[in-house]
Amino acid sequence: MKTFLTCTITAGLLATTAMAEMLDLEKDELTFGFIKLTDMAPLAVAYENGYFEDEGLFVTLEAQANWKVLLDGVIDGQLDGAHMLAGQPLAATIGYGTQAHIITPFSMDLNGNGITVSNEIWEQMKPNVPMMDDGRPQHPISASAMKPVVESYQDQGIPFNMGMVFPVSTHNYELRYWLAAGGLEPGYYSPEDISGQIGADVLLSVTPPPQMPATMEAGTIFGYCVGEPWNQQAVFKGIGVPVITDYQIWKNNPEKVFGITAEFAEENPNTTIALTKALIRAAIWLDENDNANREEAVEILARSEYVGADAEVIANSMTGTFEFEKGDKREIPDFNVFFRYNATYPFYSDAIWYLTQMRRWGQIPEPKSDEWFIDTAKEVYRPDLYLQAARMLVDDGMANEADFPWESDGFKAPTPAEDIIDGIAYDGRTPNAYLDSLPIGLKGEQIIVGSEIQG
Repeated sequence: MKTFLTCTITAGLLATTAMAEMLDLEKDELTFGFIKLTDMAPLAVAYENGYFEDEGLFVTLEAQANWKVLLDGVIDGQLDGAHMLAGQPLAATIGYGTQAHIITPFSMDLNGNGITVSNEIWEQMKPNVPMMDDGRPQHPISASAMKPVVESYQDQGIPFNMGMVFPVSTHNYELRYWLAAGGLEPGYYSPEDISGQIGADVLLSVTPPPQMPATMEAGTIFGYCVGEPWNQQAVFKGIGVPVITDYQIWKNNPEKVFGITAEFAEENPNTTIALTKALIRAAIWLDENDNANREEAVEILARSEYVGADAEVIANSMTGTFEFEKGDKREIPDFNVFFRYNATYPFYSDAIWYLTQMRRWGQIPEPKSDEWFIDTAKEVYRPDLYLQAARMLVDDGMANEADFPWESDGFKAPTPAEDIIDGIAYDGRTPNAYLDSLPIGLKGEQIIVGSEIQG
């Protein structure tokens, strides 16, 4: 069922809350979509804290059934923008799936996902997992610990099924990254076979995030990669064990974005800047004073119109900890990052990583030049719009000058090998060299023909 929240303001309230001269908005009534995950928090906070109101925006937030419905809503104009998987604007723009030019002026967060396996699979993995002196598992846990389990199922003729949320989701690519780093083939896509299961040791398929725990409990899948609170929900229900977070796979990896059509941005430039300002303010609030506002954020997100999960479950990850096995709660203060580390800046290098993973697994079937990767990233990720909004906030005294990368060329410094689970560094400026460095996956001139890699 869709949930509707409508934000209305009076002229008197506007007069008292406005902190600076209003932009001349082309459109002030907006509908934004989201999926029930904790990383939609900037939208909920911008609404609840009145940041949209401050920009003169009358906003409706509308929960969506799944990522495809959400994307279609933005493309056909039913939604003005949405909380999106970072791969969605990129895939749409290059024509993988539905063709549409989607852009992002705002990245919503870093980290925030985990990989969970059923209790049965965990018990079979544990003999392969190193233990600490206190008897708890040593983290991060490699997929190599699951490899003998997968091989055992293969020997018995049992398909080893796992779930992810969408073919171009971070979750798909993170799960594939973890599996490949542990020596397991996660499978390939081709223009003729879009299952993503060509040559796979582990068969990955789509399951909507809120349905992950129940699908695993029913035995349809043996594990999954998803955002919160659906890993912690498995712990609370006693049906599964999160074995790794994406922070442990790739420290401070990019996650969701806020997506709008290029047409919307062209027709509504001031509105685009206004909504970006509100979202930046929400992200600042979520991280300021060492996450001091997170308990309040948890209370907001627990409401049925947003995530609709128990506050205790949401708090398990949103407030600086993460629970693996029941009772094994560990400090991971950066599990959810909304503003620090320039989390909201839409870096080209983040976009390029997603494109490399699409190429790695065959969603981009033909080789592409480094220039193609960079040019495509620049079509979709729009730091120019982001910095316009940030400059206005700084000038209005609502943000700090030092918190924004004004001189950035859009590329992060390379991620060092020690921050990635397979020990392979990532540099967005050299995407093909990065692909060549990965032992599993397409590289160079390689393509999928039938069920084989050629080239």
